[in-house]
Amino acid sequence: MNVRTGFLHLVYFYLPENAGPEDARQLAEAARKYLTHIPGVLRLETGVPAGTPRDVVDNTYGVALLVEFADREAHDRYQDHPDHRRFIQQCRPLWATVRVYDTLLLT
Repeated sequence: MNVRTGFLHLVYFYLPENAGPEDARQLAEAARKYLTHIPGVLRLETGVPAGTPRDVVDNTYGVALLVEFADREAHDRYQDHPDHRRFIQQCRPLWATVRVYDTLLLT
C-alpha cells in the first residue's frame, strides 16, 4: 500500500566528464548505504537517466536520488544527520555538480 506523504527530496548528481558506469553505480550504492536508515526516511530510490529522447528531458545527469519524508521537519533532521554529512564528505569526489529539488506535495 502506498502512503501519500508531504515532502520529496529530489537530487540529481552530474558526474565528472571522465566518469564511467562504475562511478554511477558506486554513488548509488553509497546513497543507499548511508541514507536509507536515517530516521524519517520513508522511501529512498536511486536511478540513472532513462534516455528518453525529448527536448524537455535532461539525460545529462549521472545518478538521481529520490528521498521521501512525511514532512519538512523530517527532511530538516535528515539534512543534519551524521550519516547524511558522511555521505556528502565521502562521495563528493564522485560528482561535478549537484541539483536539488525539494517538493511539497499538493493534496
